[in-house]
Amino acid sequence: MQPMEAAYVVLSAVLVVAGLTLVAKSARAYLETESRSMLLLTIGFSLVVAAAVATTFSAFMTNFTQSRVLLTVNYAVTTLGYVFIVTSVRAQ
Repeated sequence: MQPMEAAYVVLSAVLVVAGLTLVAKSARAYLETESRSMLLLTIGFSLVVAAAVATTFSAFMTNFTQSRVLLTVNYAVTTLGYVFIVTSVRAQ
């Protein structure tokens, strides 16, 4: 594994761990309060984490040959996640 690939994996792992922490905390808040905004927040964070995991996995599976497609899909799913996050803030 090249140094840049290793850095990519490490940074992706950090993003996933931080994201899953946010998913867990917002999911717990939803279960305690049944607040619609907490549900939207959980969905948003889940989409951001899913985009990170799928992009990293796909990049290595395709040997980084489909980078434009991978980045486009990543940005689309991440943007959708952020739409849910912003909507959760506005839902209060």
